[in-house]
Amino acid sequence: MDGIRDAFARAGLVRPYAGRLLAGVCAGVALRAGVPAWAVRLVLLLLLVLPGSPFLIYAVLWICMPAQGWVPPTRPVR
Repeated sequence: MDGIRDAFARAGLVRPYAGRLLAGVCAGVALRAGVPAWAVRLVLLLLLVLPGSPFLIYAVLWICMPAQGWVPPTRPVR
């Protein structure tokens, strides 16, 4: 799981502490995409009326996106 979070952090997808409402997923996606957070939240709300799994996508991003300032753990040398 740390490898996935590291990849997300290198790609610039992190959950910022400033501007988050629930978990910071929409704020993080907005920062990465360069759009206002309200626009990402609006798109998420519009997706909720369509069949599919926006709740699942949000939950997966919540788990995979590291919080701002996350540092990957170091591996012990054997």
